[in-house]
Amino acid sequence: MHRNDRTAERRTRALGGAALLAAAATGCVAMPSGGAPQRLGAPQGAADGVQVHVYPVAPHRGESPGDLLAGFLDSSNADQADYDTAKQYLTPDAAKRWRPDAQVVVLAEAPHLSHPVPAQDATTAQLSVSGTQVAELDGRHTYQARSGDAYQQDFTFVKVAEGPDAGQWRIDALPDGLIVDQTNFKNTYKPVHRYFFAAPDPTSERAQANPVLVADPIYLRRRIDPLTEAAQATADGPSQWLRPVVTSKLDGIKVLGVTAGDNRVATVKVDGTDLGKNQTGCRQMAQQLFQTLVDQQGKLDRLDLSTPKNGGCTITAAEAAQVAPGVLAGGANGTQAYIQLTDGRLTRYLDGMEPAPVPGVLGQVSQNGQPRIGELAVRRDGNAAAVIANDGRNLFRTGLTETDKYGESVTSSRAPQPGQGLASPSWDGRQDLWLVDRDPAAPKVLMVRDRTVVPVTVDDLDGRSVQSLRISSDGTRIALLLRRGNGPTTLALGLVTHSGTAAAPAARITAVRDIAPQLTEVAAVSWGDADQLVVLGKEADRLQQLHFLGTDGSQSTDSPLQGGESMTALSATEARGQSDQVSPAVLTASGRGLYRLKDNQWHEVPSKAPAGAFIYPG
Repeated sequence: MHRNDRTAERRTRALGGAALLAAAATGCVAMPSGGAPQRLGAPQGAADGVQVHVYPVAPHRGESPGDLLAGFLDSSNADQADYDTAKQYLTPDAAKRWRPDAQVVVLAEAPHLSHPVPAQDATTAQLSVSGTQVAELDGRHTYQARSGDAYQQDFTFVKVAEGPDAGQWRIDALPDGLIVDQTNFKNTYKPVHRYFFAAPDPTSERAQANPVLVADPIYLRRRIDPLTEAAQATADGPSQWLRPVVTSKLDGIKVLGVTAGDNRVATVKVDGTDLGKNQTGCRQMAQQLFQTLVDQQGKLDRLDLSTPKNGGCTITAAEAAQVAPGVLAGGANGTQAYIQLTDGRLTRYLDGMEPAPVPGVLGQVSQNGQPRIGELAVRRDGNAAAVIANDGRNLFRTGLTETDKYGESVTSSRAPQPGQGLASPSWDGRQDLWLVDRDPAAPKVLMVRDRTVVPVTVDDLDGRSVQSLRISSDGTRIALLLRRGNGPTTLALGLVTHSGTAAAPAARITAVRDIAPQLTEVAAVSWGDADQLVVLGKEADRLQQLHFLGTDGSQSTDSPLQGGESMTALSATEARGQSDQVSPAVLTASGRGLYRLKDNQWHEVPSKAPAGAFIYPG
């Protein structure tokens, strides 16, 4: 193939990527800063349903190092399981050394290739690949966003002296892994999840009685036996980041194969264990695999797990649902929305109806001697609420029945001014309450279990303070809004570990990592699913928008960006009702009123009384 042929081939591939983006341009309604709703551009990730198959092309005699490098990059990202064609661009020794699965570097645009022309009698040449890195996958398929880092790697070519390729240029030294641009990354890789059990909390009987699976997002190649690959990735264990807070029953297991038919039954064959002697363990393995394969297959009614010689087990969808991600999000109670009026009263919101005050003190205007209500959070079961007084000084708990009253303050802050004290109460699914004290003299995170207040150590803050937080329903991960001094607020995600005893529990937030480096300012965050954050923030030189991010920081492919220039707060829920199976129903407040985002459309919420905030349990 001549240089022009190779260029044409690459151009064809690029046009395929452009077709992806063009097909994705399906607009969505945005909440404007003024006037009627407007249309946005192409949603992120909408190209997920349109795929361009890429076929590898072997090197041709007489190709220059520049053409060979371009051909190698194309072939290494083609739909080929073993990279055999890409290895033809390498010397035999380099082909043995190269580890294509070590990582995937994702560049903002097509990589730039240097094109030095070697002298006619040259036997070695060095070319470079450069670009702006926006993400990478590690060897365990885990995605990590990058903030536009400069990337450059060298490739060394040699002219082969003997053998069938004598006289031809081949790559003799190269970096491990793959290099791909964003468009082809979306075409070649698919976001999926593997699932692991939340590690038990030794200090909580509720945690031990309610096992739940935690999603660990990864990316796998779309067309290389995705079911078996996803199952084996689960057996390989969690990402290094999530590992401290989860456990797996699949350690040491080799997945031999996975099939799933139109009858919605998945069959998984594994080796490395005796399932016949461990039915409990078998069922737990099947629960992990069931959720992983549902991510790929859509719906399953049953999963059959077996080994070649040592028995097996079967679980149904109903059995798998008992430990499914989000099972602690509150169910139907978790989808009940509330409106907090500007006078502090809490009302229940029902679509199409005027909000009705809740029973008890929370549905009444504060009387003399009662705290004036500031922030509040309804427990995920809908039976209790945490209330922070509007001066941020005191935290109270109360129920939501006619007879419930305020008790004594659970904890208090010594912050000198309103707006600097207690904030962002957030419930996990086991009835532990989390909040932050923003006292400049002693900022801290607190966990409240019943009436026991536990100061929480937060690692890796690097001089920043926690301004707000939201805990996941499974209690393993916590979203943090961080600020250094008077600088911008940024988004990070941490892990929650527990120690101590039931009488003296202790908690720690560790492995804190920034997950949205592209956002220069973040106004609010909420959990929109067991594996998704809804984030109100802005990128440099852009208007504020509503972003849907995976817990690895990748842009969600299920929900497009939404306009949110005038938004001031948001609330979402991990729980799903019958009509909310896919995308989260997001509740937002703006200077013009309250809005509900459902099915990617904004709906204004009418309220005769002045409304201040929209709230989901949690």
